[in-house]
Amino acid sequence: MNPLVSTQWLSEELGSSDLLVLDASAHLPGADRDAKAEFAEAHIPGARFLDLKALTNPHSDVPSALPTKVQFEDHLAALGMSHDSRIVLYDNSALRSAARAWFMFRLFKLPNVALLDGGLPKWLAEDRPVESGPAEGKPENSDTIAVIPSVIVTVADDGRVRCKADILTNIDKCGEQVVDARDAARFRGEAPDIRSGVASGHIPGSCNLPFGMVLNDDGTFKDAASIRAAFTEAGVNLDRPIVTTCGSGITASVLLFALHLIGKDGALYDGSWSEWGADPAMPVGTGEPG
Repeated sequence: MNPLVSTQWLSEELGSSDLLVLDASAHLPGADRDAKAEFAEAHIPGARFLDLKALTNPHSDVPSALPTKVQFEDHLAALGMSHDSRIVLYDNSALRSAARAWFMFRLFKLPNVALLDGGLPKWLAEDRPVESGPAEGKPENSDTIAVIPSVIVTVADDGRVRCKADILTNIDKCGEQVVDARDAARFRGEAPDIRSGVASGHIPGSCNLPFGMVLNDDGTFKDAASIRAAFTEAGVNLDRPIVTTCGSGITASVLLFALHLIGKDGALYDGSWSEWGADPAMPVGTGEPG
């Protein structure tokens, strides 16, 4: 299965016994949207609600930290996933939050995971069928997907995740390029952060590539040449290691998925600006990159 699948492909595959479609929608608090309620109102037939916001480690000091292996296994088992399931992730979010879920699956080395190109908005724009119903309970067409006691996942690939100390050390060593997926105004410090008590600006030395620059107007991903051009124009050397960051690790994952599409892997600063900007001891850059 390709990492990026079309609405036409998914339409033809719906109902397959090994296919599990997951709605990975998540929204910023200020968006005044309820992903779970929206799922109940309309979702792709047979889909289940991933509840991405619940896939965090509440015992970590990092805001919205990635889940532990046990937390991830238990969550997926409750959704009826087996290790051999083909997983298609989609969202109906301005954040393109399904990319965050994709990063988690990759982190725990689970195979056969894809994003639906354009997500639910493209599905709806093409007048494809939807169904309603609560997030709880088993989808009507998923009788062949058994709920199992545990999903066997591999220990997380820590090489894909950076902590605050890693990023602070990297400022002096410059071994990895840090690419910020937030909008230019917040990156430059010209607009306040959306979170109370968080500074405005960016990690010193980082580049700015707003995540929308790797997407087309309809929310689908740009072609490989255009993705490469977007990173290059942002001052990123694609031959060097890359770490992505954003506000809370969601849109940074969009950039990581775009890199994956052009055959390059990167790492994620999971705490991102919600951690860095909340710590007055951390250096803050403003203005243009450099």
